[in-house]
Formats: sequence, structure tokens, C-alpha cells
Amino acid sequence: MSVNQQTHTGPPYGQPQPGYQGYQQPAYGGQPLPGVPHAQYGAYNGPVPGYQQPVPPQGSVRAPSTSGTSLSSGHLGYSPFGQGDVQNGIPASTAPMQRPPTSQPFLPGSAPVPVSQTSTFQQYGPPPASVQQLSNHMAGMTIGSTSTSAPPPAGLGYGPPTSVPPVSGSFSATGSGLYTPYTASQGPPPPSVSQGLPLAQPPFSGQPVSTQRLPTQVPGFAPPPSSTGIGPSSYPPTTGAPRPPTMPGPPLPGQTAAGPPTSQPNHVSSPPPPPSTLSGPHPGPPMSGLHGPPPPTHPPQPGYQMQQNGSFGQVRGPQPNYGGAYPGTPNYGSQPGPPPPPKRLDPDSIPSPQLNELPPQQKPRHRIDPDAIPSPIQVIEDDRSNRGSEPFVTGVRGQVPPLVTTNFLVKDQGNASPRYIRCTSYNIPCTSDMAKQSQVPLAAVIKPLATLPPDETLPYLVDHGESGPVRCNRCKAYMCPFMQFIEGGRRFQCCFCSCVTEVPPHYFQHLDHTGKRVDFYDRPELSLGSYEFLATVDYCKNNKFPSPPAFIFMIDVSYNAVKSGLVRLICEELKSLLDYLPREGNMEESAIRVGFVTYNKVLHFYNVKSSLAQPQMMVVSDVADMFVPLLDGFLVNVNESRTVIVSLLDQIPEMFADTRETETVFGPVIQAGLEALKAAECAGKLFIFHTSLPIAEAPGKLKNRDDKKLINTDKEKTLFQPQTSFYNNLAKDCVAQGCCVDLFLFPNQYLDVATLGIVTYQTGGSIYKYAYFQLETDQDRFLNDLRRDVQKEVGFDAVMRVRTSTGIRATDFFGAFYMSNTTDVEMAGLDCDKTITVEFKHDDKLSEDSGALLQCALLYTSCAGQRRLRIHNLSLNCCTQLADLYRNCETDTLINFLAKYAYRGVLNSPVKTVRDALINQCAQILACYRKNCASPSSAGQLILPECMKLLPVYLNCVLKSDVLQPGPEVTTDDRAYIRQLVTSMDVAETNVFFYPRLLPLTKADVDSDSLPAAIRNSEERLSKGDIYLLENGLNIFVWVGVNVQQGLIQNLFGVSSFSQISSTLNTLPVLENPFSKKVRSIVDMLQVQRSRYMKLIIVKQEDKLEMLFKHFLVEDKSLTGGASYVDFLCHMHKEIRQLLS
Repeated sequence: MSVNQQTHTGPPYGQPQPGYQGYQQPAYGGQPLPGVPHAQYGAYNGPVPGYQQPVPPQGSVRAPSTSGTSLSSGHLGYSPFGQGDVQNGIPASTAPMQRPPTSQPFLPGSAPVPVSQTSTFQQYGPPPASVQQLSNHMAGMTIGSTSTSAPPPAGLGYGPPTSVPPVSGSFSATGSGLYTPYTASQGPPPPSVSQGLPLAQPPFSGQPVSTQRLPTQVPGFAPPPSSTGIGPSSYPPTTGAPRPPTMPGPPLPGQTAAGPPTSQPNHVSSPPPPPSTLSGPHPGPPMSGLHGPPPPTHPPQPGYQMQQNGSFGQVRGPQPNYGGAYPGTPNYGSQPGPPPPPKRLDPDSIPSPQLNELPPQQKPRHRIDPDAIPSPIQVIEDDRSNRGSEPFVTGVRGQVPPLVTTNFLVKDQGNASPRYIRCTSYNIPCTSDMAKQSQVPLAAVIKPLATLPPDETLPYLVDHGESGPVRCNRCKAYMCPFMQFIEGGRRFQCCFCSCVTEVPPHYFQHLDHTGKRVDFYDRPELSLGSYEFLATVDYCKNNKFPSPPAFIFMIDVSYNAVKSGLVRLICEELKSLLDYLPREGNMEESAIRVGFVTYNKVLHFYNVKSSLAQPQMMVVSDVADMFVPLLDGFLVNVNESRTVIVSLLDQIPEMFADTRETETVFGPVIQAGLEALKAAECAGKLFIFHTSLPIAEAPGKLKNRDDKKLINTDKEKTLFQPQTSFYNNLAKDCVAQGCCVDLFLFPNQYLDVATLGIVTYQTGGSIYKYAYFQLETDQDRFLNDLRRDVQKEVGFDAVMRVRTSTGIRATDFFGAFYMSNTTDVEMAGLDCDKTITVEFKHDDKLSEDSGALLQCALLYTSCAGQRRLRIHNLSLNCCTQLADLYRNCETDTLINFLAKYAYRGVLNSPVKTVRDALINQCAQILACYRKNCASPSSAGQLILPECMKLLPVYLNCVLKSDVLQPGPEVTTDDRAYIRQLVTSMDVAETNVFFYPRLLPLTKADVDSDSLPAAIRNSEERLSKGDIYLLENGLNIFVWVGVNVQQGLIQNLFGVSSFSQISSTLNTLPVLENPFSKKVRSIVDMLQVQRSRYMKLIIVKQEDKLEMLFKHFLVEDKSLTGGASYVDFLCHMHKEIRQLLS
């Protein structure tokens, strides 16, 4: 067959496609610090023995900094950057670039991977003889191994080999499937180097190349159906250079039978190093990137160029078998002088660095430049500069809001603010066929009680008296700006179901000449997207108004909790915290009542009635049949009982100071709180402070079932499922009563978060986890979390329903809640940080004229006991052209949805299946765009929609997250914790969680309030002489390079040298100098933006904690086998091409 033909066509749409498994992150809840047991270091303990460490590619070339101009359809073309320059990297060539007339394709084939890299798509071969041949690159490679005289070793397909030592180009991690790199012997033979063949022609004149199938496959690592039996070379090569064959085979045209010309660079003929050399890290420090020589301890491996950190590594000493530049290519890469303006972003048009910019040994290298691929930082910056200055006015249907990373002001003029609702697309397909074709999920991420910035108005509260809110007779939708008044205002037609309803006499108002009511601007429900109604008694349980809610604090007083100082800390904090219970805006004091319970194997209830001189303790030891031993005096008003409460909080730590009880119960604790709320006939929240696996004899008793051996097996899903149905049933009872559970966990070992968290999860509560809690390092974080958790706005006994206009309906829901039917989302509690994600499907056709409408109605009890309805409305456009769909998508929201979808998937499917399905769906989304919306161009180009150009980089971050690809040090509890956390995150939180924010602190302007410009998450962006801050919403790392000036170290840490900086610091010392003040103000600013207090971790370069830090440099290859951004982009390109063929 011809080399130009793909050997396999892609799978049919919709078929899940296996990809690769397993990625890693640090332990979340509490990263360890030196001096604590080793398990603490979240994820890492140095390289995995027996495998090389990945060296990510390093940037060298960059694309023209143009922004794509419109296509004929009015479509924004893909551009690697928006207007202007890229933030970091090599300066662009000074020549002006013309804007290409079409959607700018991005071609991963245009630049090469460094030789020594254990990159996924390693390729050895000569640079092409002329620029023309670069474009042969992706179009003219065979997919499939070439016929060689010996088959590649069995098992080198998709997972790590079981018996074969990794070949020198490959990197593998224990038990995880991963991308297998090319080895020199496994690639299509090159076209004869002297031929500059046109794209469509086969590179080999008369000789079809037969493909070689791999004989076997490693059990547990299925290759994707689209490339069954194909060795690693089924990835599209990532460089513009073809690979020479290294095994003898029939001579190729233009090449002698003796083998490749000796002058071909990159040809590796030395054997792979013996396994013993593989046990050390790859030459060069792991993961590459800081300018400077690699540690001298690693011996170079034969046949590979030593990798030097920095933008371009210099060769250190002569390399065996690595020839000089390929002769006869004086104009290789870029012509001397500025390159001419490109006609289209072909391989030829991604400029290489000018030859004179490179160190002399570098010239033959060619690889993909990280600066030439879409940069999250650039997209974020462009959006800030384009959309941050103007207010976002919500009066127009289907407007895509600014990104979550942009600060903007919202003016509500009829659609809900993006702070309440964000959609994956603001222009949805008219038909289900079109939606299926694109595979873009239609979903809304709704945060009904979101906190607004001070300069935006809170939703108005509308009181319609005893008659209650005006609603449609048929579908019960609430009055909103899209309802149509007819017959002079006497009736209205529902915008959701088209039913006509009489306007109640008290609500009647005349219409003006445009058909609008004359009181349009006086009524929030007619002119605004978000507002609240005061609910009538009909909206209350048992038709009676609710009592104000109660907070019950339930403290574990077992040996661990007392010994660590936790019990004393909680009691001290509660004395002052009780003054800050949430209250309605104008109230003098909070209406919330409080109660206290302590427990170990038995429960202790406290009577803190205001008339008592001293609190009274009542013990319930019959935990099998839980009851509350007192009614009067358990739940009290803080101000009335203050002296008794303070006395109790002083006594608790003393009472249990000498306890020897190590066992705890857990189920009965929740039952006790639930019974107390039932007896008081109110809703409320339990704050449970718990330390260990509940193994004491009692309902809900658990056993330790943690089993690392299940990872990457079909039984892995059981680790995420509760081990007993007891807690599911208990959660159901809690929701019925409006009893929300917030859980603060302080584990020193396995605690079964997957089971203990079920009640929290289904009642709409929050989990906080502080592994290996230590007073001195973790107290700040815990107290800040507790304060915020107690004070934040929360609604109780909540029910949410999402209504849609005819044509689509809500079919699936994600978040922390319970559902007893298919439409109502029930939450015992819903706070201002929680989101509910809703997926919509078509059940009929939509029309472009009328668009689509959503109305989210939340019925809840406020903290003062007032029953309210909060309404959010949003109108979307509908389209008959796919291009309109792709022009109005929001990638951040899409990733938020896909992550939640995947994280729910691991409950029922093997992790590998979930990962493959994600990759397949995104490949289908991008392939559909390429096929239906992009202007025609060669298959070797990767073309991404302008508003989805970050989909590959963000998707790769999700695939590399701890839930989907854990490292050996990530605990089962961490994974269950992260899974529950992400499920109710909003779009801004998932954005920074999956792609952390990296700020160069040394570049901060000490005289301004602004943050320094962020840089990309890759080690090669770090400089040894600087200090950086990385935040992901759970942790803040401050990374200090080994060459940082002594003055900066003195100013920030108060010590005189790098070696004196303590890695155990958990706060920055307060020093009176501008740099210290600036850095502390940045940290404070970031803490305020996040819903949880982030743990501060100081990381010194080359310290053991650096492994943990590097895990968050998500554009690099991860130690668990996660692909680098460049490699993953190439992999996506391969997937897309298979779908298109």
C-alpha cells in the first residue's frame, strides 16, 4: 500500500477509544513537611527505579504573532497567540507578518524534539533537504511500523513492557499505561532525502511498504481500536524530519543497501543501555528546564545527546553517532534574514530561531516550539485586555461572557450574570443530529448563591404577598423578562411552554406601544435576569413556615484529637467564632441556635441552657439506638447562653486531657445531630471534626479496605464507592430533614473518605482534609477554613429545578446533592461556593428565531428562617451552522463539565475507559470542526477553533490529575477527596486547579497593586535566579531558585543565604521591606479569591519537595507517565486525523 494512506481508518463516531492511563499529583489536604513521616510527601519520593525520567521539550521557535483573520463564514481563525507579543520565550523575528487569510492551522510537524528527550514521539532522522519537504511531514508518513526484519518487541504498544527492558527512548512508570515513545527502529523509512516530493505523492517511488503488526499485547493495556496492533509509530511524527530505518530491510530508492548515509544526524545505532543504566534518572535533571549544567552524577547514555537545561541545550562533549548538520541545507529552518510573510501557517511558516541566535552545535535540531502552540497565558492576557475594561451588559441573547480569569463588572439587563450561570456554548445546535455530530456537550454550570463583588447589586427580593409569585399555569415557570404579555396585558404567553395564562388582577398593568408593560423597569422579575421571591406558606414543609436553622458542633475527643492539640484549638476558636454566625443583612444578631456534642466510642451531649450556672453533660453509650437525651437546653441562642457556652468550651479540653480511648464511631454522630434537628423541627448544619476510621462497634462501622493493588484494574472503581449502604440511607434521611453535614478530617492514615464523605456529599456539605495535622503548620489553614465555613452564606432545605424552553431539557446533573426524582435537585444545605452542573439534551427541534431559554429556580430557607425562591434566567442563541456553535463555546466551562463527567465515570468504569472516552470525545469535537468549519488544508496541519484552542492543553491537565492518573504516593483518600471537591467546583476553581497560576515574584512591581504577569506551567520557564509562586486553589508553592540574589532572600525570608531558608515555613515572615510586603500582599490577595485557605509550601530548588512542585508544572511530562503538552497535542492530532480518514 502507499505510504500516504493511513493504515487504519478511525473508529466510528461515538465509539470510546482507549488511550493511556494513570497520572499523578500531590497529596492534597496536607502536604508533608520534613520531619513528618515520609508518606506525607504527597506524591513523590524521587524517580521510580528502573525507568528514565522524562525530559520535556524546550522551546526554541515560535509562530508569527498574528491573530487569525476571519474566514468566509466570519470565523476567527486559529492563532497561537492573540494580538501582540508572547509573554515569554524567544523574541519574535522583527519582520512584520501578514495575517493569513484563512483559519490559521497549527502544525505540530514543524519543529523537532531534542534528541536526548524521552519524549513520546521521539524521532531520529535527517532534517529535510528543503523547506518544501517539511510539508511532506505529516501528510506523508505511514501510520504503522515499517517492515523491518524483526518485529518490534512484543508489548511495546501502549503500556510499559512486562518483560522487555524499556528501550532507550522510552519512559515508563510502574503500572500505568502511557504513551510509548518511538524508538529508532520503529518508524516509517524516510523518503529519499534528495527528493522534494509534492504532498499528495507517495514518498517511495515504486515500493509499497508493508506494515508490521505487533504480535502480542501486554495484558491490561489495550491499544486503541483505531490503531490496533500498531507499534508506537502510529503517532504522527512530531518533527519535520523523516526517520531512517535502523534495521536492515530492502534498500529504499535513493539510499544504498548498506544503510543510511553516515552524515545523517540523529541516527542512533548504539544499543539501548543495559537495564542497570536505566535505573538512574535520564541525563540532565528530571523534567528539564532551569538554565545551568545538569548534575554531574548521571553518566551519559551512549548514542544520545546530553540534554542541557535551558532554552537550547548545548552539547557537552562529542556525542557518539551524532553527525554534524545535514550537508546541503544552507537555508534550513529559516532563511537568513527575516522570513517572508507566510501565506498560511504551514510547517514552513512556523519560524525556527534565526541560525545566528543558536549556539553553533544546535543548528541541526528542529522540534516543536512550545511558544508556537496555543498558550493559556496569552489567551488569558488577551481576554483581560480586550474585555476587562468594559462592563458586561447582559441584555443581549447568547453573549459569551469574558473569561473567569478576567475581572469585569456585570450589569444585569435581563439575563443572569455569568457569576451565577456559565454555559459550555452560548449558541446551541437547532437539532439533536447536529449536536451529536459536534459532540460538544450542552451544559450549564450554575452557582445559585454565588457571592458578588461589592460593586454589583445583590438580587432584589420581591414580595407578592399571600398570592405568591406569578407562574405559568402549565409548566409552573416563574414570571421572567421573556414572558410575552398579550391582550392588552390581561394574559401572558409562557416563553417555556407557550401556554397562555391569565394575569392575576393585582398584577395587571397596561402595555406601552411596544407591547412592554409600563411598570417594566419597576419590577425586577420583568427586567432582570436574577431576583428573589418571598415564598408563601405553600412552599414550606407541612405548610408551616420554618424555624431558623441550627448549627451543631460535634468534636472527636479520642486520643489522637486530644494529643495533637486539636480539641483545645477548636474550643478556643469557637468562643470567638460564635459571634460571627451568618445573619440577615439588617439583623442585630444571628437567628441561628447552637449545640455541642463530643464523642469517641460514646456520645456526650451538653445542656447549655442560659439559666444553668455550669453546663451539664449527658452520655449516650447505646450507640446502636441513637437518641437525644435532652430537648430543652441543647440548642440555644449564643448571646443568652454565652457564659455557659464559654465555660463548657474551657472544660472540654480538660475533661478529656488524659483520655486513652483511641476508637471512634461516626454513623451515630450524624444520627444524633439529625435527631436533635428533628426534635427542634428545624433545618441546620452539623460541623463534625473527625480523626480516624470508625472501627468501634456501632452502626456505620468501617474496615480498612485500602488496596493499592486495585489501581489500574477493573476493581479500581470500588475504591471510589462507599463500602456500605448505611451512609447512603443516612444521607437520604438527612436531606429530608434539611440536615447538612460539613466534615473536617484530620487523618494520620486511611480513613475512607469515599464512605465518610457520602453524607456530606449528598447533603450539599463541604469536606476539609488536613492529613498529618500538626498544630504549628496547619492551624492557620484549619482556622481560616473553619471561620469561612461557619460565616458563609448558606441556604437550607433547598430544592432546585431547571426549566427549559421547548426543544431541550435537563437530563443529567453533577454536584453535591441528592435526587429522589429525575427533575428536582435536593440539598439539605447549599452555600455560596457550591455549583450544580446541568447537562441538556434535545427532545425536539429549536428555532434560530426564538433561541433557547433556561430558568433555574432555587427554593431555600435563609439563615434567618425565611423561605425564598431565587430565580436565574438565561437566553441562548440557536444555530443551524456548526461554525456558529464553535464560535460561541467557552473552553473553561467545557473542561469543568468534562472533568465532572469523568470524575463521576470512575465510580462505574475502569479509569482507563474514562480517560479514553475523554480523549475520544475531544478528538471528535475537534475533528467535526476541522471537517465542517475549517477551510481546506493539508492533513498535516492541526486546526483548532479559536475559542477552543486551549482544549488540548486543559484536557491533558484533567487526564494527568490524581483521580485519573495517580502517582504511587497519592493516597486513595486523596483521590476520593479530590473527586468530591471537583464535583462541586465552579469554573474559576477548576480553571486554576487544572492549570495552576505561576507568577514570577521577582518581577513584581513593589509600587503597584497589580500582580506580576503569569508565565506558563513548564520547568523551562523557570530561572535559577528567580523566585516564583504557584497556586492551584488548594496550595501555594513559593519556589526559590539556587541562584537567587542574597538580598532578595534576606528581604523575603529574613535569612542570609539560600541554605538557611527553612522548607518547614508555612507562612512568610513579616519583614519591613517593600519586597516582603509585596509578596505577602500577593499571597493574601490570592487567599481571598479562593474558597479554601491554601497551604503555603516553600520549595527550594533541588530539594526533595521539588518533586511535589514539579507535579503542578502541567505542560511538562509527568513522572506518572502523563504526556507533556506538546506530546499530547501531537497525540490529539493523530486521533483527529484517524477520525477524518
